[in-house]
Amino acid sequence: MSSPSDAPAPAASFSPDRGYRLNPNVALRPEPFGALAYHFGNRRLSFLKDPALVALVEQLGEHPSARAALATLPAAQHAPTLRALAALAATDMIIPL
Repeated sequence: MSSPSDAPAPAASFSPDRGYRLNPNVALRPEPFGALAYHFGNRRLSFLKDPALVALVEQLGEHPSARAALATLPAAQHAPTLRALAALAATDMIIPL
């Protein structure tokens, strides 16, 4: 029987006001639809289905927050991009600065 201390720590929830970067354990492979993101640590594969999202994820660490990075996109793309970033954070593809 495992003790609570053996359980992995819960991942912090995504906050658009926090800075993030691509996890160094993640490789992006360009594809016509955007990119494949592969995490070598947890072996997860994610599909980034928008070239603009790929560009944003690649440059995420250059911005003080995810919200600041969103300013590079049209306002209509902010909500879906925030959802995508939250999913990437939940799967450890992007990590806090």
